[in-house]
Amino acid sequence: MMKFRPMWWDSSEHRDAPPLRNAVRHVARYLAVLPIIGGATGLAELFYRITGSDRLSAIFLAGVLLSAFLLGSGPAYVSAALAFLVYLFLVNPRFQFSFGGAEDFNVMMMFLAVSVLIGLLTGRMRDEAARARARQRVNGALLDATRDFSATSDETAIRQRLAAHIARAARGEAEIRDNGGAYRARAEDAGHQASGPWRVQGLRTGDADFGEAAWRPRGGYPLSEEEQTLIGILADTGAAAISRARLAAGKAEAEARARTEDLRNALLSSISHDLRTPLAAILASATSLREFGGRFDPAVRADLADTIREEAERLDATVANLLSMSRLEAGQLTVATSAFNVPEVVERAVGRRNRTEQRPFEVRIDPATPEAEGDAVLFEQALGNVVENAMRYSPAGAPITVTVAGAGGEVMVEVTDAGPGVAPEDAERIFEKFYRAPATGSLPGTGLGLAISRGLLAGMGGRIAVRNRTDGARGLVATLCLKAAA
Repeated sequence: MMKFRPMWWDSSEHRDAPPLRNAVRHVARYLAVLPIIGGATGLAELFYRITGSDRLSAIFLAGVLLSAFLLGSGPAYVSAALAFLVYLFLVNPRFQFSFGGAEDFNVMMMFLAVSVLIGLLTGRMRDEAARARARQRVNGALLDATRDFSATSDETAIRQRLAAHIARAARGEAEIRDNGGAYRARAEDAGHQASGPWRVQGLRTGDADFGEAAWRPRGGYPLSEEEQTLIGILADTGAAAISRARLAAGKAEAEARARTEDLRNALLSSISHDLRTPLAAILASATSLREFGGRFDPAVRADLADTIREEAERLDATVANLLSMSRLEAGQLTVATSAFNVPEVVERAVGRRNRTEQRPFEVRIDPATPEAEGDAVLFEQALGNVVENAMRYSPAGAPITVTVAGAGGEVMVEVTDAGPGVAPEDAERIFEKFYRAPATGSLPGTGLGLAISRGLLAGMGGRIAVRNRTDGARGLVATLCLKAAA
């Protein structure tokens, strides 16, 4: 149970005082009774001279009540005793410490009892109010610390905030120490006066050790019991927050490893398919030519040779994508920038893929299209990935439109397909590695093509974006932009 010692003065300035100064203030608190009872005496004498009545108990009770409210229980008892003596001196017979009769004795004893009781109750109420304020300060500090700790899962941030909260509670400076160093903080009102020995508490939860918390108040002033308890609770709360942060980091690391393993398996499966399919076609065609080439008609031999060439080109494109992704991730992409003719690159990229798939392509080229500034080989690879995406996701026989034009100092190539389109929230995510929109998950692919295209264009100072078609038809429009050559 947390204990609080009564405080007759609520200012932190007085609570920070050294022992000698506190003793002086303690004596002054009792001496302050004298002017209060003196004032009550003067007021009572004035009342007596004006009215001639010696019914002065209410005035002295007001003085006792004021002493208890301002100074606490102890001074209230002293003020009750003084008020009783002065009251006895002023009532009839005046200026004599004697009782006029039994009734006067009863009145005086009742006055003494009431004044002591008023002092007791009022002082206790004041002390309880001081304790309540102290509890409120402690609870507020704990609430602020808990909010700070729960707002982050970064262990470094938690240690820094823990140091700040302990320094504030100690009204000095604090350090949170671990094997990696120390995180130090100083209270805003501590100045440069923090001195004296450090007090240390370990940061532990169960068997786990997270270092230690150390603090010292300014000027070496002693801390109150509630402040010491608050610091201990802050240290325990901070240790629990650090433990939570480490558990969260471990969980995130385990989840990242699991996701990486899933991606690796998916990539290996997809790449295995993309590599083995053309290799199988090449091997079958080459074996047929070698074993039965003399028995085939010239047209069959030509078709097998074309198959070998086309599948070799597909295999080359897959390997080029993998190599480009490796270079992009390593930051070693080499760009040979020069002016090149974009329509020629577009016709070459489209023609190569049209020979393989026999898809209906519509290529629209603005004759006024300027040359672009970039790497023609890398741009063809980026465009080829976009065209292959359009071919993969468009229904068989659906036309694919490629438009080339210049505008605003740029050369733009738009590839319009008849696929399922993309949800607004996926318009950026489809450029992430291995990400595939839910609508296209059942179709083959690695999820690397658009990511590589964006990386290649960024390396040339260009950009790529996608949007859904706006002509009422279903499909996606991918726009590749490069700066026009000067």
